[in-house]
Amino acid sequence: MRTYDELSAIADYFERYKYLRINQGVGERTFGGDRWLNQRFYQSREWKAVRDEVILRDNGFDIGHPDYPINGRIYIHHMNPMQPFDLKHGNPAVLDPKYLISVSMRTHQAIHYGDDGLLPKPLTARLPGDTVLWGKKAI
Repeated sequence: MRTYDELSAIADYFERYKYLRINQGVGERTFGGDRWLNQRFYQSREWKAVRDEVILRDNGFDIGHPDYPINGRIYIHHMNPMQPFDLKHGNPAVLDPKYLISVSMRTHQAIHYGDDGLLPKPLTARLPGDTVLWGKKAI
């Protein structure tokens, strides 16, 4: 099982992504006819409380990485995908912060569908003249 402690030990953002990647097929059914379980779970007081706890722990950083702040809605990703069985039988892991991480919407989609093109690009250092459109560039 993937855990927060293992994820936190990985320094590089993109390696963290690889650790979390699921490669679920687009349109692949997860809850199907039991989707009501999923919806009820995400409206519960217990979920909302643990969600807030995880956001605070991760300081609003994408995959908990300090170089990647989330500038929008924060999603909480289950590192080990939930199944209807987990909700029907009260599996405590679905509410355990050690199996949860804060992510942006694009990172969440990248994790599920394996599209690393959705991930934020690392910042590059600016250089004198790097915005000159024509003419001599400073070296």
